Amino acid sequence: MKHLLTALLLIASATTWAQRKGEPVELIIRTNAVCDMCEKTIETELLYEKGVKAVDVDLETNLISVKVDPNRTDVAKVRTAIAKLGYTADDVAPDMAAREKLPACCKNEGCGLPAHPVAPEQKN
Repeated sequence: MKHLLTALLLIASATTWAQRKGEPVELIIRTNAVCDMCEKTIETELLYEKGVKAVDVDLETNLISVKVDPNRTDVAKVRTAIAKLGYTADDVAPDMAAREKLPACCKNEGCGLPAHPVAPEQKN
């Protein structure tokens, strides 16, 4: 138990030290992106948000990996920025006006690279 407590304190102090130094922190956010256009939109537009350093959308898992400067932004602001693009961000619903402006494929799977590629034998 003593070793576990020591390990937890070391992790907490390392996290605090990283935040003080402004080192990027990785956030993982679940989304509803479905195609390569969604991926491009999120990866391009999210970089304009204050404190966002890097963005990677994984369509197979529907997860967005966002590296942020913890001194300049937080997970709530990143989720709100994703929602304003018209996509869900964990439990934050998309802005419906922005969602209506998205291409049809971004509202429903069907164009570009699908989130889950179909094997050749499954195609009609």
